[in-house]
Amino acid sequence: MKLIWKLLRHHISVAQLAGFFLANLCGMVIVLLGIQFYNDVLPIFTQSDSFLKKDYIVVSKKVSTLGSFLGRSNQFSNVDIEEVKEQPFTESVGPFTSSHFQVSAGLGIEGIQMSTAMFFESVPDEFVDIETDKWRFTPGDGTIPIIIPRNYLNLYNFGFAQSRSLPQISEGLMGTISLDIRIAGKGKRDNYKGRIVGFSNRLNTILVPDAFMKWANTQYAEGKQKGPSRLIIEVNNPTDERIARFFEDKGYETENDKLDNGKAAWFLRIIVGIVLSVGLVISILSLYILMLSIFLLLQKNTYKLENLLLIGYSTRKVAFPYQAMTVLLNGLVLVLSTAIVLLVRHVYSNLMDEMGLPIDTGAPWLAIGAGIVLFLIVSAINTTLIYRKMKSLF
Repeated sequence: MKLIWKLLRHHISVAQLAGFFLANLCGMVIVLLGIQFYNDVLPIFTQSDSFLKKDYIVVSKKVSTLGSFLGRSNQFSNVDIEEVKEQPFTESVGPFTSSHFQVSAGLGIEGIQMSTAMFFESVPDEFVDIETDKWRFTPGDGTIPIIIPRNYLNLYNFGFAQSRSLPQISEGLMGTISLDIRIAGKGKRDNYKGRIVGFSNRLNTILVPDAFMKWANTQYAEGKQKGPSRLIIEVNNPTDERIARFFEDKGYETENDKLDNGKAAWFLRIIVGIVLSVGLVISILSLYILMLSIFLLLQKNTYKLENLLLIGYSTRKVAFPYQAMTVLLNGLVLVLSTAIVLLVRHVYSNLMDEMGLPIDTGAPWLAIGAGIVLFLIVSAINTTLIYRKMKSLF
């Protein structure tokens, strides 16, 4: 094989191979960096709670000063809910059910007892994506699964705990702590244990299973129960302009800028798609440059190749040096492009951290995997075309 390579390496154009290498490197870096940047930044716009469906919006009716004086209700009627269900952007709708009884919770940390009045809300179970055994309640159970806003934990850690020299509590540790829940209503007072099974970034409420809420309201609620004042809506496309127009016409408000985040995520996808397209075009052009260089090289070495075939060398053996050269170049491109992506990622992750938008800086397996896939595809195309060109010449 060394003898074959010595015979065939003449007429190799270093400039042409360098042009292929740089063009392929540029295209590969653009593609991998676009994929990695999209994977890193998208969670900032689409950050959602793991226990809730991704494309959902929480809406409520606007509360105005005049409406308060006139006694206007901010609750959703059955007609309102049906109207929302009929909209083309709606997948499903669920009402928030509020607790109509007194609730208080206590927690003891290092001998200090803390207790506060609180409230419960629930949504239909189809909107909650938690293992069934964790999000279950049947009458007679002494434990209530609870999901709380993450900022409640932050208020304790960075406010109350620091001012009282108490230890901070992680989310994992909080999930192992049992809360003392006291419920009163209709002349009854009962004690329960609360188990925190999740933390919410988007819902500013204390969520309990819908089965518990319906049962507890029948057991403890006094007076007539009011209708829902908030709705959770699963939409097929949060960037649909009809959503904002409908809510504005109806006087509804959305929570946590979900619509704005959806639009930003949509623009991010468009921009990354354009960048990836440019990178793929550059990679295709670099592949064309390499194939043109190899084909010209084969033409220049036609006499030597004919002699090698006449003395008994197979087409596969004669083509192997060229195939090995292209695979080696593609491998170098993969290694260098991965290193460049890691360097650029380190730079933009530090910048985003300074802006208060930290990203997960774990191993970039997605970009590495995409790079390996591109390497295999390009190398397979290279080797196949070289072999076919060799056979067509002789």
